[in-house]
Parts: sequence; C-alpha cells; structure tokens
Amino acid sequence: MEALLGLFVKAVFVENMLLAFFLGMCSFLACSRRVETALGLGAAVVFVLGVTVPINWCLHRALLRPGALAWLGLGDVDLSFLTLVTFITVVAATVQLVELVTTRHAPALQARLGVFLPLITVNCAILGASLFAVERRYGLAEATVFGLGSGVGWALAIAAMASAREKLRYSNVPPALRGLGITMLLTGLMAMAFLCFAGVRL
Repeated sequence: MEALLGLFVKAVFVENMLLAFFLGMCSFLACSRRVETALGLGAAVVFVLGVTVPINWCLHRALLRPGALAWLGLGDVDLSFLTLVTFITVVAATVQLVELVTTRHAPALQARLGVFLPLITVNCAILGASLFAVERRYGLAEATVFGLGSGVGWALAIAAMASAREKLRYSNVPPALRGLGITMLLTGLMAMAFLCFAGVRL
C-alpha cells in the first residue's frame, strides 16, 4: 500500500505529465484562461486517464505483447504492432463517453471547452501514461494508481496555471510578454517548482 501511495505522489508531483514531460501542452495552454474551465477539463482528464490506463494495460497484457496469445495456443503471434491503434481507440471511446455526459449534464462546460474536449483523444499525456505503464512493467494496481496520479497531476498543473493567468489580468505585464509569452514563462517556473519534489524520498 505504501508503494502505491509513493507511486501516486510521484506521478502527481515528481513525474508530472505536463511539467516534467511536457505532454498535453496544447489543451493546457488553450484552456487555462479560466479556473472553472481548467477544473472541468482537469476532471475529464483524471477520469479518462483513470479508466484508459488500466484498460490499455489489460489489453496489452492479454492480447498485444509478444507471446500474449499463448493461452489460445497462438504463442507465435505477435500483435504488438497494434498497440498504438488499440490504445488510441480505447482513449477515443472513453472521451466520447465523457463528451456525452458533459453534453447532457454540463452543457455550459461543454460550450466553454469546445473542441478541446474531444481533442483529449489526441492529448499526448493520455497516450503517454498508457505507454509509460506498459514500458515500466507496472502491475494492474500500479498502472491504475499511476493513471489516476498522472491525471491528478495534469489537473493540478492546469488549475494552477489558470489561477495564475486570472491574477495576471490585473498585473502590468510588459507588452512584449503579454499572452503566450508570459504563459510560457509561468509554465517554465512551475516546472522548476515541481522539480523540487524530485529530491523528496518516497
């Protein structure tokens, strides 16, 4: 249990998908203008990562890795070339479910997120978490915790950026840095701040 808690904390702070690996930057920069929108997108990413990482892990373990079909007597068959296609299909199906739920129960959030909600499908942080879980040879419990931790870390980063950008509206930002310039500077500063957690022993 302690190892799983350590993995969760590591995924949230030390190996933050957004600030350590810079995965998922497109929606991060586009949807971090308002805290409410950022929290909605962050919650969607947490759900998608929490669902897709363990599902993709199971599919890889049971069907896609070399020799996975030995239980069917097809040990020579290697379906690993289908890994990316399968993972993206699972992500797309989960995002479609999220989009249906938000359209039905939170139309205002759906309108604010616009095209960025379905674009979670191609958010590299989602695919990256599934690939990391497979590459690092996590077990099912570890993959699930890692997926949730990665989602929480991504949501924390975008919420922090949105709150900072809301405060910047009342700041005297130099003209040359207004807009994307100051946002990139803030992202770099946040990434350095999160790197401080790398020295914490878990």
